[in-house]
Amino acid sequence: MISFLIFLGVFLFMECVTWLTHKYIMHGLMWYFHADHHQPKYENTFERNDIFFVIFAIPSITLFYFGVIGGFNYLFFIACGITAYGFCYFMIHDVLIHQRFKWFKNTKNKYLIGLRKAHKIHHKHLGKEDGECFGMLFVPFKYYKM
Repeated sequence: MISFLIFLGVFLFMECVTWLTHKYIMHGLMWYFHADHHQPKYENTFERNDIFFVIFAIPSITLFYFGVIGGFNYLFFIACGITAYGFCYFMIHDVLIHQRFKWFKNTKNKYLIGLRKAHKIHHKHLGKEDGECFGMLFVPFKYYKM
């Protein structure tokens, strides 16, 4: 039971990490890597912005390693929470919203439509300033009603 609570807590906490990272690092210190993501059309299959997948994977891989050699201790379940969030982020952000893979083009789910609307509002700003809606899985309720 404690393992599941660790996993769930880390999964939920990752939304906070994502929001803070997106607002203060991607739209701040590391804008160079994120800027191409805010352009209307992607020139290549990959973007500089994809480096953030690698950045978030490093602690997860490290925690998996130490969690397994430690006998599947709490570090393993922290890594599971980070990885599960990363998978959800990929499915929502890259597949559903940006359609980098054309898997879920015509959803009628209000939650998923709300996520798309909030992210569209985020991308209306092509520069790093004046951004809004920095989260991914939890966005303001007003986007579900629009």
